[in-house]
Amino acid sequence: MSNITVFAAKKFITMDPNTPEVTHVAVRDGRILALGGKECANEWGSVHHDDRLADTIVMPGLVEGHAHMMAGAVWKYAYVGYHDRIDPSGNLWRGLKDGSAVVAGLAEFADRLDFDEPIVGWGFDPIFLASERLSRIHLDEISSDRPIAIIFSNFHLMCVNSYALEMVGYDQHSNVEGVIKAPDGLPTGELQEMAAMFPIMRRLGIDFRGLSQSPDAILAYAQVAQRAGVTTITDLFSSMEDDDVDVMLRITNDNFPLRIVPVLGAMGDPVSFADKAERLAKRSTDKLRMGAVKLMTDGSIQGWTARVRWPGYLGGQPNGIWNTEPEMIYSLCAEMQARGIQMHIHVNGDQAAEVSLDAIQAALALNPGQGHRHVLQHCQMMDRDLYERAAELGCCVNIFSNHIWYFGDQHVALTLGEGRAARMDAARSALDAGLHIALHSDAPVTPLGPFFTAWCAVNRRTMSDRVLGSAQCLSVSEALYAITMGAAYTLKLDAEIGSISVGKRADFAILGDDPTSIDPMALKDVPVLGTVSGGRVHLL
Repeated sequence: MSNITVFAAKKFITMDPNTPEVTHVAVRDGRILALGGKECANEWGSVHHDDRLADTIVMPGLVEGHAHMMAGAVWKYAYVGYHDRIDPSGNLWRGLKDGSAVVAGLAEFADRLDFDEPIVGWGFDPIFLASERLSRIHLDEISSDRPIAIIFSNFHLMCVNSYALEMVGYDQHSNVEGVIKAPDGLPTGELQEMAAMFPIMRRLGIDFRGLSQSPDAILAYAQVAQRAGVTTITDLFSSMEDDDVDVMLRITNDNFPLRIVPVLGAMGDPVSFADKAERLAKRSTDKLRMGAVKLMTDGSIQGWTARVRWPGYLGGQPNGIWNTEPEMIYSLCAEMQARGIQMHIHVNGDQAAEVSLDAIQAALALNPGQGHRHVLQHCQMMDRDLYERAAELGCCVNIFSNHIWYFGDQHVALTLGEGRAARMDAARSALDAGLHIALHSDAPVTPLGPFFTAWCAVNRRTMSDRVLGSAQCLSVSEALYAITMGAAYTLKLDAEIGSISVGKRADFAILGDDPTSIDPMALKDVPVLGTVSGGRVHLL
């Protein structure tokens, strides 16, 4: 059989302006050899024609530039979120609409566990619930003699019961930032951000590394990605050790349908993390790309822990929490820039974005090297002034468009107010400032699904079906570019993926409808039928 395969489709949407649409693509050795009509590769020798995609629309494999590998394995815990979700096996989990339903659902889950296992839930978000804020008192109703922890949907907060608080010694005398206390001085059970949460996580065995690095977790991640048409995805706060890399290298072989880009979480000594990033980079393969780092600056807007500029939060809540203090942000930026290591920097609040840009500017003054492509991640409150500064500094942005639908109404009413909520996730301002942009889901914070993410950026609809900030809407073509070539650019992979172009990897998303010709309101419902990774077809 010929080593050249020519795939036929109703249409290939290439994202390549030289040949924007074709009906055939030729693949050899996992790369795109030619594109055009049926005879596009005849000059290269004998060909094999593959018609399995003949009734479909094909796009470049979708690229998710901000997600977390625990998106597959986190389902080992009880889902207690407000929204309906689908697990990696395709099972529907109905959302829990009030506090009593959350408590009942967690209690039912606890009945299926061995008694010595902690009770852990995830996906919870009190911003949707009208009842009083969840506390240790509610969780004590489920059990007072075994630990309970509910991780909020943003993964920046949790609530635990009295037993768990006692395990780590949190009481009225604790002065750890993020341990929330009631008027009587006793902890409520709510813990905000990493310094407060990590002791509980360690004692209860809630291990995000373990949720990411086991063989089952890696395979589940591939399942989730394939259902979404994604062929390249990040793990955007990885703590991989050498043994973890060994496992991933074994699993991410030629038949594996996904390229994973683990990004090393850097929250400490800059030299040590830079050394580790350089060691990891040397072990990269086609399906496993390492060497970048992730800085975690502030927290979550809907958790009131993001760092925001004046006038602060509605209701007078105090400004948020620094997961990494500004002085350390400056040190990390200086070291990574000096070593030529790309940084992805979490910035939800506009104050966090401002400090991060100041730190990047200072680092560039010390080491002006070109081509760093540092990426500001989330960018939820960045206004045009911050986007223009990012463009001047040569940065990229990856915008959390899903927030418009999932949290837009709540941001108007409870966190930011109408004026700032209307320009949240301002993708139009970013493009107009000349930035390379990507769009993301932050899975499992919101479900992985680039077409839904693109739909959010195009339509900016909230859960109440209002349009929140129409001036920031993208066109369909701009949004599709952002989930292919735009995201590839932020990962420094645009020479290999993101478009169907000669010489690039043969990574495709197989679709049941044409996203360029349907009503923009239907964009979120485009059926994904499978993927092609390196020329290998993986149908659902």
